[in-house]
Amino acid sequence: MSQIHQQTSLTNCPGCEEPLATGDLLCGACGYDLSAVPAPPDDRPAVAVPGPGGPAKWPAASEAGGGDLPAPAHRATDLPGTDSGGSPLPTTAPPVCRDDPGGASPGSDDFELAAPGAPGAPGPGSAAPAAGGKLCVACRSGRVDTDGYCENCGHAQPRERDHMEQELGSVAAVSDRGLRHHRNEDAFAVSGTALPDGSPAVVAIVCDGVSSASRPDEASAAAASTANESLLESLPRGTHPQQAMHEAIIAASEAVNALAGEPGRATEPDQPRHQNAPACTLVAAVMAGGLLVIGWVGDSRVYWVPDDRAVAPARLTEDDSWAAQMVAAGLMNKAEAYADERAHAITGWLGADAYELEPHTASFKPDRPGLVVVCTDGLWNYAEGAAEMAAVLPPDARERPLHAAQVLVGHALDGGGHDNVTVALLPFVVTPQGAAPPSSTD
Repeated sequence: MSQIHQQTSLTNCPGCEEPLATGDLLCGACGYDLSAVPAPPDDRPAVAVPGPGGPAKWPAASEAGGGDLPAPAHRATDLPGTDSGGSPLPTTAPPVCRDDPGGASPGSDDFELAAPGAPGAPGPGSAAPAAGGKLCVACRSGRVDTDGYCENCGHAQPRERDHMEQELGSVAAVSDRGLRHHRNEDAFAVSGTALPDGSPAVVAIVCDGVSSASRPDEASAAAASTANESLLESLPRGTHPQQAMHEAIIAASEAVNALAGEPGRATEPDQPRHQNAPACTLVAAVMAGGLLVIGWVGDSRVYWVPDDRAVAPARLTEDDSWAAQMVAAGLMNKAEAYADERAHAITGWLGADAYELEPHTASFKPDRPGLVVVCTDGLWNYAEGAAEMAAVLPPDARERPLHAAQVLVGHALDGGGHDNVTVALLPFVVTPQGAAPPSSTD
């Protein structure tokens, strides 16, 4: 069947970024069909965060119904880069590694090329989709079948997770498939709730699927959703945020573990249930009652960037990775470790084949306003140091967090986009002097 093609006005191929000649109908490098270019997504859901209120006062862990926390305990410490200094972060990790080709360093060739795109609204004069169907982003006239292909031109349609954005009041998150992966295996959740005294609590969770595992996209989605639900259930009950974070990570781990035992989705009968089980990493931040609480398993990170750029920013997490262990043991310097092909082999993750789950949690009391950056290695590969991350952030990041998150994702894509990229930004406002809640161990 013959088709009429329109000439593309692009200078670079959307699929592989190779230069194009005027009038090209197909990319000579990857074969991308240039006759139609998908429109960018226009959906940016937004809901309101509960209004400001007085600081929360939490009971001790035992009073809140929780057990003892692993170190560090509930005591809040000052953030690195503040006037009063900071305290060391936990660096424990299980003595095993899992290869994560999804976190390969820039320059790796172990990726599948695919044309990026995102669903968009029909352009002027386009045919309307069939009742109950979706309109093809390529030919703009065919209906998309249940397998995700156009019944008219046969084009595979971009998936919903290829590019996701969400804005929740002053908090925002963006996730993108990147330029080399065939799907987005990251997931995020941002939400808000109210503490028992009516003051707001804001949550951001970012998960990175382990590409060497089966169904990593399902693992990250399950972990992000479950951890978010756990926090939204426990924080309004008055559970201390650090205890709530610990419980949320445990719940997320159980949700990912359960994927390995789903009927019809497990491994072969003669193989162990946990072999090549779905797996992901998790990093999360909660801002509540003057506290910043973080939790993580794996190599996704949290950065602290003060509003006063004269004050040094800081990374608040320590990677569960081969490279981090080599540096901590003094066997390699940082540059050598992260240049090694084993650098992104993780030593901690969520999944049925994890050697041992050791959630890391830490609590801080910032003494100044700033921005909390929660991200996967798809971003920090291109801005590894705290100062580098701060330099990429636009000056108005606190006022325009969604725009700032888009800028950070764009920075990773401009750098090569070798991995999925996900980032959440949480502006932190300091509570009035003397209003910050005491830690439960005081």
